[in-house]
Amino acid sequence: MISSMTGFARLERSGAYGTLVCEIRSVNHRFLDATVRLPDSCRALESDLRHALSRELRRGKVDCTIQHRAPIAAALQVDEAALAPLIERSRQLASMLPEQGRINVLELLRWPGVLREEQGDPEALIAAVQEIFAAAVAGLGAARNREGQRLAELIVQRCDALAALIAQVRARLPEVLARVRARLEERLAELGGELNQERIEQEIVLLLHRLDVAEELDRLTGHIEEARRTLGAPEAAGRRLDFLLQEFNREANTLASKSQDLETTRIAVEMKVAIEQMREQVQNLE
Repeated sequence: MISSMTGFARLERSGAYGTLVCEIRSVNHRFLDATVRLPDSCRALESDLRHALSRELRRGKVDCTIQHRAPIAAALQVDEAALAPLIERSRQLASMLPEQGRINVLELLRWPGVLREEQGDPEALIAAVQEIFAAAVAGLGAARNREGQRLAELIVQRCDALAALIAQVRARLPEVLARVRARLEERLAELGGELNQERIEQEIVLLLHRLDVAEELDRLTGHIEEARRTLGAPEAAGRRLDFLLQEFNREANTLASKSQDLETTRIAVEMKVAIEQMREQVQNLE
C-alpha cells in the first residue's frame, strides 16, 4: 500500500496509573530517524519502543512524546507519622514566641518527608505506556496511508496528463518529419548543380532518424506503465518512483533537444512541468 511519510496521531488514556498522553508525528526523511521522549519512570522502555517503531515504519523523521501525570490523590500522600511530631514541636515554639509563632500549614507540608509520592504499580504503568504507544503508531500509520492514497491519486493524474501529451506528439510526428524533409530538399534544390541523389537520400534518412523521437515516446510510455505498476504494488514505492522520475526527466529533455517543431517543444515543456509535479509528490512517499 502506498504510504506517505507525513502523519500525526495523538492519544490520551487514563487509569489507576494516572493519565498518559502520547503524541507522534512524522515528516519526510531519507531514512527512518526516530526520537522518543519518555517520562523518567519509563526510560527503560525506549529501546523496545524504537524497535517496535522500526517494524511498522521504513522511512521518515518521527518525533514521539509520551507524558505521564500521576493521580492527584496519589501525588498528595501525607505521612502523618512524620507530621505529628513536627506539629507538636511547632506548637511548643509558638508558645515561646507568641508574636511570631503562627503556624503555617504550607511550610509544614514543605518539610522533608511529610509529603511523599505514591509510586503505584510500575508494571501497570509500563503496560499502559506500551499499549498507548502501539495504538498511536497504528493511528500514525493509518494517517500516513490516507495521505499516501491521496498522493497516489495525484501521481496517477499526472501520469494520465503525460500519456495525453505523448499522444499529441505521436500524432504530430509524421507531419513534423515530412516538414523537415521538405525543407531540406528545398535547400538542396537551391544549391543547384549536379548532386548525387542517392547520397542525398541517405543523408536525409540519417538526419530524420536523429530527429525522430518515437523511441523517446516509447520509453516514456513504458515509464508511465511502470509507475502505475509500482503504485499498485504492496511494497514501499517512494525510492523506486524517485529513480523512475529521473528516467522520465531524461527522456523529456531528449525530446525537447530533438524537437524541430514549436508545438512539440511546448509539449515537452508541459511534460517537464508534469514530471516535476510528480517528483514533488513522490518526495513525500515512504
